[in-house]
Amino acid sequence: MDNQTVNNEEMQTVGAATGPTPVDRKKKMIKEAKSFIVIILSVLAFRSVLFEPFKIPSGSMIPTLLIGDFILVNKFSYGFKVPFSDWFSDPIYLTGPDAPKRGDVIVFKYPKDPNLNYIKRVVGLPGDTVEVIDKVVYVNNEAITTTEIDGKEIMEDMDERYKSYEFKFLETKTGDATHVSQVDKGNDYFANFYKITVPKDQYFVMGDNRDFSADSRRWGTVPFANIKGKAIMIWFSLSVPWPGSEDEQESWKFRPWRIGKMIN
Repeated sequence: MDNQTVNNEEMQTVGAATGPTPVDRKKKMIKEAKSFIVIILSVLAFRSVLFEPFKIPSGSMIPTLLIGDFILVNKFSYGFKVPFSDWFSDPIYLTGPDAPKRGDVIVFKYPKDPNLNYIKRVVGLPGDTVEVIDKVVYVNNEAITTTEIDGKEIMEDMDERYKSYEFKFLETKTGDATHVSQVDKGNDYFANFYKITVPKDQYFVMGDNRDFSADSRRWGTVPFANIKGKAIMIWFSLSVPWPGSEDEQESWKFRPWRIGKMIN
């Protein structure tokens, strides 16, 4: 073996020992950054057009949805959107769009503040008339079908802050959806609502907890462009203490029996 060969082998050994060069490290960082960006964009696109999780922070949809329920929303229920198109303007649809049905539970951008997400049930479709007389909801001059039921089991699972009220529980037929709504016998604030006609491309929505829901009776109808999707399932449920509660330890309540429950 000549001296030139030995020197080349030594140089290769020294080069290997010194590790990656600055150029190699830069290339690796760029590759990892690209992979990270692709993952983030994929997750955001998934949430934008397919499914998105939400947490229920208020009691407006009790007993259908309880405070602390984590729900899954189908973002393509009414058509596939161009990813992120609803971030900056009205959503752009690749298919459809299809109109929500009466009885659908929808998540939407609050018309008074699009930065807030609300969840309610569709009661009135475009062109419908809606009114409330003595807490009975009328759509197109016909009362929504209700049957009073025993609410003992519902009260056992009720959030603590509502257990002191005297509720009447009603099995309700809203469109094709059969669900339970509730009214407070001692609260006449929402007992009546003057008849209105729902404007074109707008929807009249209400909470199932009729007397504890800020909905279309207070702030108006929901434009179709504001609708994010249809609530389909509860995937987790945890009751958390109400701020200022005197009995915070007992307020924590994991509700595994609600996991997997479909939203109707």
